[in-house]
Amino acid sequence: MHRSILLVEDNEDDVFFFKAAAKKMGWSQRMTVASHGREALEVLQRYLGGENRTNPFGLVLLDIKMPFMSGLEVLEWMRAQPALRFLPVVMLTSSEQEADIEAAYRLGAASFLVKPSNPDALCELLRTIDAYWLRSNRLPVETLDRETASALYKS
Repeated sequence: MHRSILLVEDNEDDVFFFKAAAKKMGWSQRMTVASHGREALEVLQRYLGGENRTNPFGLVLLDIKMPFMSGLEVLEWMRAQPALRFLPVVMLTSSEQEADIEAAYRLGAASFLVKPSNPDALCELLRTIDAYWLRSNRLPVETLDRETASALYKS
C-alpha cells in the first residue's frame, strides 16, 4: 500500500520538475498539489471536516516561501490540529537560512530538505523520501484514515 503525498509548492516549475522526476523513477504514490499555503489548509480541512476526521496523507512536502500564507504558518496550523499532529511534514525548500531551519523544527517539522537544482539529484531525493517516509516510517494509526491504516498495518 502506498501513502498519498500533499505537495505544497507555489513555483509551477518546481511542481513540473517534481512530477517529471516522480514519473521518471516510476513513483506510484498518489500526489495532491496545493499551490500556496491557504490552498493547503483548504485541502486538509476538507478531510478534517469529514465523518472520520482523518486525512489520507502519509506525508506533506511543504515549501516555506509562498504567497498568502508561508509554509511555517501552515505547519503551525497543522500542529494545532489533533488529527494532524503526528503527520510527518518535510520542509522542501530552496531556503538555507538558519532562521527558517530553526523555526521549522521548533514548529514540529520532521525534516528540512533543500530542493536540489538538477533532475538527477531530485530523483535521488525522491527515492530517499519514498524509502524512508513512505515505506519504512510508521505512523500512529490515528493519523491515517481507517482504510489506509488497515492496509498498511495488517497483522
